[in-house]
Amino acid sequence: MPWTNPLRSLSKGAQGEARALTYLQQQGLALVTQNYRCRSGEIDIIMRDGQELVFVEVKFRSGQQFGSAVEFFHPHKRRKFESAIQHYMLDNQLNPSLIAHRIDIVGIDVLSNNHDKISWLKYV
Repeated sequence: MPWTNPLRSLSKGAQGEARALTYLQQQGLALVTQNYRCRSGEIDIIMRDGQELVFVEVKFRSGQQFGSAVEFFHPHKRRKFESAIQHYMLDNQLNPSLIAHRIDIVGIDVLSNNHDKISWLKYV
């Protein structure tokens, strides 16, 4: 049986999240959980960078005619994301004022069939 790429069967969003997760792990971050959902919204990936929790929003774009992937984390999306972070912290009995945490954006822009550009932005 011929080898098939396991990412091929995933949706484009799931492929982007899997690619972002691999990239962040290669940078030394450790996975805490994926796809945390609550009434406020969703957090794509939660990781740990040393003692700091990292809440990651992944943006995937297959074309740049309307801008790059990271440009799609607009203020409304950020407010929903921050609300989901607060929910996660409360749900896990973590005090946001005592637990070091940040928001990261990983943008994946597909440049050609086999190449993509990954942009990693860290917010404090």
